[in-house]
Amino acid sequence: MDLIAKKLMLSRGMKILDIGCGWGSLSKYLAENYGVRVVGITVSQEGANYARERCSNLPVDIRLMDYRDLDEKFDRIVSVGMFEHVGPKNYPSFFDMAERCLKDDGIFLLHTIGVSHDDFPLADAFFDKYIFPNGILPYHKHITEHIDKRFVLEDWQNMGNDYSKTLISWFQNFAQNWNKIESTYGDKFFRLWKYYLLMGAGCFKARRLQLWQVVLSKNGIDGGYYAAR
Repeated sequence: MDLIAKKLMLSRGMKILDIGCGWGSLSKYLAENYGVRVVGITVSQEGANYARERCSNLPVDIRLMDYRDLDEKFDRIVSVGMFEHVGPKNYPSFFDMAERCLKDDGIFLLHTIGVSHDDFPLADAFFDKYIFPNGILPYHKHITEHIDKRFVLEDWQNMGNDYSKTLISWFQNFAQNWNKIESTYGDKFFRLWKYYLLMGAGCFKARRLQLWQVVLSKNGIDGGYYAAR
């Protein structure tokens, strides 16, 4: 989260849009540590309720809404782990919204899993049925195609190998704490989640899946952009 904050080049008082704000972790972190105002949007009622509760004493506005309905200006836009659920037919509307809502001197950071080779499926029957219904991963060319004439590509970092370590850690935490929820979810859920996390770790380790952070501006950053690492 701090790497994202540094890449966004935040200043106190800025207004930030968090597209697909999940449980509010990033919105909370940015408001607490960087003195910014955050609007987080989500289509999950449960996520919105939880995020509002944890951000209740901060300048964070969590909204239950579709990103396509948003029309207001922001200094910075960030989206983490949401683009995988947009789908190719909606890419134009997604980037139209980002262009419409980003100030002329703003920065947009897109964090997404993606695919670099066209022999790797963008969707998977197991994931579609059990994990992410209707989820579709983007090819790298989908991003470059739809930012054309909308944004300047300032930086593109691939963290795919590191994400395999994240998935292994998730599985280890899940397995170590399984006894706390076993009676609620049952053995089938354990096997399902074990397969999901470890199969994902293997795909990233084999570099078949990638994890990208793409930094975009509307007109180029005055003086140049030098991304944090």
